[in-house]
Amino acid sequence: MGVKVRQKTKGKGKPWWVFIAHKGKRGSKKVGDKAAAEEVASTIRAQIQLGVYSFDEEKPVPTFKEYADSWIKTTVPATCKPSTARDYGDLLKIHILPVFGDTRITDITRGKIKDFLLEKVNEGYAGSTVAHMKNTISGVLNKAVDDEVIPANTAHRLGKIIKVRNHDEKIDPLSQDELKKLLDIVQQEEVLSPWYLMFLLLSRTGMRIGEAMALRWSDIDFNGRFIHVQRGVSRGKIELPKNGKTRKVDMSKQLTEALKAHQTESKKKGLALGLGDAPEYVFTNENGGLIDNNNWRKRVFDKALKKAGLRGIRIHDLRHTYATLRISKGDNIQDVSNQLGHHSVKLTLDVYSHWIPGKKKDEVDALDDAEYTLESEKVGNKE
Repeated sequence: MGVKVRQKTKGKGKPWWVFIAHKGKRGSKKVGDKAAAEEVASTIRAQIQLGVYSFDEEKPVPTFKEYADSWIKTTVPATCKPSTARDYGDLLKIHILPVFGDTRITDITRGKIKDFLLEKVNEGYAGSTVAHMKNTISGVLNKAVDDEVIPANTAHRLGKIIKVRNHDEKIDPLSQDELKKLLDIVQQEEVLSPWYLMFLLLSRTGMRIGEAMALRWSDIDFNGRFIHVQRGVSRGKIELPKNGKTRKVDMSKQLTEALKAHQTESKKKGLALGLGDAPEYVFTNENGGLIDNNNWRKRVFDKALKKAGLRGIRIHDLRHTYATLRISKGDNIQDVSNQLGHHSVKLTLDVYSHWIPGKKKDEVDALDDAEYTLESEKVGNKE
């Protein structure tokens, strides 16, 4: 049940309205001033409690998806650039509609939106991306406010959550030595060794954990030595990669050989399960099905870090490890960006700028005093 009072247009002398949403129906009444509106609202609440309230005009409450479809077809093209419209469409399709699509627009509460955004932050999405998701939800709800379906936009005033929990502050990659230590421990420990390939894949490709868990054998080109990343898994559902686009990721020789060996073992597993061949997915549970991300993190990933004597990091930090190790040794930033599946090089630079090595040593040396000579050079001259 929801009975709310508000002014559609703020200002002295502007009328107040009572909005009612109950059992999938909605309605609104224009009442004089605020005091009168509050009194009417109180009466309606009492009637609803007694079961005697009836709408003058029954109107089914639309779902969030219905309003999102209308917003993306009418409001967005008229007010946004084509690139922005595509971004909104991708965010709705990949992230927002799977969660809110079937929810009635009147049931989209501030708490539900907060939980959704915080979950995205905890999954490792950048603060700017999460803010874009919030703006997308807000745009849909604004249309519902304009159409007098809801009294207020519940996506407003959520900025502090995103600013406090900024993705950029949580980047914690492993060094080259730390990564080798982790891989060695996983490979040597009997309980962990079946998952060595997963650790190797994440650290050699920069793939997201959801992309790795949704990887199929048909996605791998052993001759070309690349993986075609075409999907990810989130909350048990298969979906497009984060930015809605597929990409090709190069495989190192070590990773290629490890995948070939794993494919042989997978075929044996498939035969034992009566599948006739290897399971569809590269990484599977004992029944040949998809792995649960949270369960794997607790049961395998966290245990591996502890065994290796390393600090607690997130699985997503193996992606950061791949990026920072490549960037630190001077690899082409455009290629790293493409491998990661970033929508632009600017995003890659924004996230990993601290790991880009300096290339202008001669220019910096030119700032020194003309008569300055290194001690090593002095010694060399004496000899």
